[in-house]
Amino acid sequence: MTTMDQIHRIRELYYEQGKNLIEIAIIMNCDWRTVRKYVDMENFNSDPPAPQETEHISKLDPFKPTIDSWLTADKKAPRKQRHTAKRVFNRLKDEVKDFDCSYRLVATYVSGKKKELNLKYREGYIPLVHSPGEAQADFGYADFYENGKLHHEAKYLVLSFPYSNGGYLQLNYGENMECLLEGLVATFEYIGGVPTEIWFDNTRTIVTEIIKGGNRNVTERFQRFCEHYRFKALFMNPESGWEKGNVENKVGYLRRNELVPVPEFTSITEKNKELFSACDEDMEREHYEDNNGRFISELLEDDKKAFLPLPPTAFDTALYTTARTDKYGKFTLDHGKHRYSVSPAFCEDTVRLRMTSSEVIVMDSSLHEVVTHRRLYGDECESMDWIPYLKYIARKPRSLKNSGIYSMMPENMQIYMDSCESSERGKVLKVLAELTERSGFHSALHTVDEAICFHAADPDSLQNLYRRTYAEVPLLPPLDNGSGIPSQKVIPFRNDLAGLDAVLKRGGALNG
Repeated sequence: MTTMDQIHRIRELYYEQGKNLIEIAIIMNCDWRTVRKYVDMENFNSDPPAPQETEHISKLDPFKPTIDSWLTADKKAPRKQRHTAKRVFNRLKDEVKDFDCSYRLVATYVSGKKKELNLKYREGYIPLVHSPGEAQADFGYADFYENGKLHHEAKYLVLSFPYSNGGYLQLNYGENMECLLEGLVATFEYIGGVPTEIWFDNTRTIVTEIIKGGNRNVTERFQRFCEHYRFKALFMNPESGWEKGNVENKVGYLRRNELVPVPEFTSITEKNKELFSACDEDMEREHYEDNNGRFISELLEDDKKAFLPLPPTAFDTALYTTARTDKYGKFTLDHGKHRYSVSPAFCEDTVRLRMTSSEVIVMDSSLHEVVTHRRLYGDECESMDWIPYLKYIARKPRSLKNSGIYSMMPENMQIYMDSCESSERGKVLKVLAELTERSGFHSALHTVDEAICFHAADPDSLQNLYRRTYAEVPLLPPLDNGSGIPSQKVIPFRNDLAGLDAVLKRGGALNG
């Protein structure tokens, strides 16, 4: 059977591209007569519905009154004690003389009759009534650019208020616990209170187990968070997104209205502040169901009056954990997906971590910061901070090639270190560490490329090349060798000092 898409394509090739019937038949891999049929077709109305067949006589007709009486009596019986099709069939066999119909015929009739009598259970949707102060939370996904870097299908948290239909969003890099808690805390602080209850999905970030009776086992961190802010966490039934339909709709609404076109910004923190203001402006419109024509912003004030007060002590949303480093002083997170560096001094050691939604802060056993990384998400594989490595090996330059740090260096840096005198390597490594600390490893690497081009293998030249590229030293114009320079005076001199003194009017013989 030819589909409407195929028919459209045939007519497009003929009327818009000027193909003949044979060419179209080859392209569409069909008979040319089929092509002609649809090219010439002028009526594309669908066929009218077929008339309903007249009711035919069924073998079950003599027994239908008996079945009807049983099913009608079921309306007064408990739900679990009503006739099934199987029970009706068995009773007919046992109690009714001359019954010889099939089970299939009985089951089809019983199913239809139950619908007619409203005996069949139907799943429906009950309109939910929400009180002021209640909220719903959910994540959506969207692209954005931060400092020119694309974050593809990153996350944003939406907290909506069903009573007022208000809502706020906050951009995040992911959907982990740190992103959730930071987004909620920022929203609580902006609105000046805490919702009395918040509805969530059964996400693994929060829920560890769904147990009988509708209860949930949640993570200890989330329990602490709920207790700290005193709100009640509720969870919808599995595969029942309509139960928190307000936030489901708000996720799409805010993406279409606040994240189109794809946002570009330099700081996600500042952008999130702008989004709070943008959401406030959006709520200056009438609520779609309010008969009095009140604005969402007015109804949100009723929500705020019902909110719980903010606690006097801030909640630390960071995750504190530990990690084991390998022989290169690196560790992995997210089941080995993301790799971070520490320092050669921490090879095959345990380090403490403080993790936020945007940073991984590595600390020693005394909780002193060793290095801070930008937290990795998605397909990003490794975050390497070279400063501790370069500083460490600068103190032991002779062991460079045997240290394992040499093999981690980019190839051009290896070439450059090979060209340096052994007595200069420590100083060069120290300069590279300073340059990396000043403007990043890529700038130090670019300076190395310049040094290789100029065959400059000493620390002073390295610093000069860096300053020329990154210090923004203004270029001075060439000196003007024009008329401003006085002409040269020629003084004749033939090994006669007295004569020279006389010309200069000073010195020696004339001055006695």
